[in-house]
Formats: sequence, structure tokens, C-alpha cells
Amino acid sequence: MVSGNSPLIDGFQRRITYLRLSVTDRCDLRCQYCMPEKMQFLPRAEVLSLEELHKVALAFIARGVTKIRLTGGEPLVRRDMIDLVRALGRKVGDGLDELTLTTNGTRLDEFAEDLFEAGVRRVNVSLDTLDAERFAELSRRDRFSQVLNGIAAAKAAGLAVKINTVALKGVNEGEIADVIAWAHGEGHELTLIEVMPLGEVDGERVDHYLPLTQVRETLERRWTLRDDAHRSGGPARYVTVEETGGRLGLITPLTNNFCDSCNRVRVTTTGQLYACLGGREQVDLRAAVRSDDPDAALHAALTEAMTIKPHRHNFAIREKGEAPALARHMSVTGG
Repeated sequence: MVSGNSPLIDGFQRRITYLRLSVTDRCDLRCQYCMPEKMQFLPRAEVLSLEELHKVALAFIARGVTKIRLTGGEPLVRRDMIDLVRALGRKVGDGLDELTLTTNGTRLDEFAEDLFEAGVRRVNVSLDTLDAERFAELSRRDRFSQVLNGIAAAKAAGLAVKINTVALKGVNEGEIADVIAWAHGEGHELTLIEVMPLGEVDGERVDHYLPLTQVRETLERRWTLRDDAHRSGGPARYVTVEETGGRLGLITPLTNNFCDSCNRVRVTTTGQLYACLGGREQVDLRAAVRSDDPDAALHAALTEAMTIKPHRHNFAIREKGEAPALARHMSVTGG
């Protein structure tokens, strides 16, 4: 019999301590590699309430999850989302080591101080280019200045900022080094990410796929990169750039998957627990949280999730016309 506060350990003896909790699938950008322009978002009735999201998070904390990242879509577009942040922030130091947020930055200017006051100390901001025109083309929205203002506001509020940059062949590969230099000059870490084959988009992902092995070789012609043992609890592996003094993360789901040390699961805004970003295995937490005995049902569902978590994903991008690894978009699963 598994007790209600026993740690979450999967079938490969990996302890799950990290939850990525999506609060919405909606976003105010339409990045080309992420979703189509005419995205069909979920009906609001299918989405967990903020109270239900809070209850789900507490169930994970009771089972040993020590880090929660709130994601989307764009989490800050959800009305009253800051109330959930405040509620979870009260668990920091009381079972929760860290509460963080991934955002596109468009609304950070408005919420940065509230996030800090609620207990958030670090945010990840997605930014793929420093060229305003390229940003507008890539995201299909003219919000570049808003993102820069948001990053500045986060820094001013005392939040550590990590920039997330998707490496895109033929799009931003010529400015990756400049983005890194800018981020390090501003005191921010930066993580490069390979494009992931999730959901149908308007173009061909193979046209954008840029292996980070190739990016690293290019960077090493300009800088000295030293492997860094730092770990943030996520999938990134790090190097230090000697010339900038900054840290650079590399997330490589295609060229060098990081599954052996996976310590995380994702919960969608509809309450579906995906044991693996690249898998179809799932457990319905919405049914559990809306049941007659939600505490017992959530406990049983989390225990079940540990039995279905696969050893690894099988992401690949090989040729034009290839179907995505999974039909669901990253914005649905949670970034």
C-alpha cells in the first residue's frame, strides 16, 4: 500500500520532483514553430479552475515535488492567474523549494513586481531574436518592445531572468551568438533549445531544425566553452562562456536526449498528466479532482502515473512532410 505522502518514483527508479503545470493553452503570440496562425484553443469549460489547479499542485507537493513551473500557452494571459501564484508561493519553504514561471514576456512589465512579492524568484523568458522585424515575422505579432520592457521590469523587480532561445535554421542561426552576448551582458543566463516536433504548424519543421551540436561548433570558433556541472532541475546541460563570463544551457531533445535523468511530469490546463512530453501516456487528474473524494483520487492517479512513465521519448525530425511526433501542440501540453 502506497501512503499518501510517499515519494513519486517511476518504474525506472527516477524520483519525480518537478512539475510543469500549465494554466492555459492560450497565447498572445503565434510563433511559427509552435502553432498555426488560426489556432483552435480549448473551450473554457474543459479548463481547470484556479482552485482546481491549486489542489492538483498541493497533491504533488504532498508526494515530494519540490519545484513547480507554471507554463502555458502564455500563463500571464489567464485572468487572475496571479492569485494562483500567491497561493502556491505560500508553500515555498514549506514543501516547495522553488516556484518559477515560463513566459513570452509580453505582460511581464505588468506582473513582475507581483510575481516577486508572491514568492517567485526566477522566470524563463522566450526570446528567439533581437531583430524587431524578425520577431514580428516569427511570432506573427509586433510585441518586441513589450518583451524587452518586460525583461527589464523583471530584472528591476529582483527576478533572475533566463532567456530561452529556440535555434532555428535559416531564421536566427546567424544571430545566436549575438543574442547570447546580449543576454550575458544584461546579467541573464540563456538556454538554447532544439525545435521539437509537436503539433501541426504552417511550415515544415525540417526546414527550421538546427542541431545544437552544429551550433556549439560555430560558437566554439568565436568563444571558449567550458562544460559546467551546474543543474537547474530541468533538462538543460550547461557550459560557461569564458569570454562573457555567462552560463549557456543546451536542451537537446533530438541530438542527445536527456531522458535517463528525467525528474518531471507535465499537467495540462485540462488536468491531463503526461508522464512524458514525447509520449501519449496520460492520467486524468481532472476526473480525480472533480470526484467525490478528490484527495484519495488524486493520490491514486499520481501513483498510477508512475507506472506508465516511459523510459524515453523518440523525437525525430527527418524529412519534409513528416507528421509531428505527437498531434498535440506544445502550448497544450505546457512548455
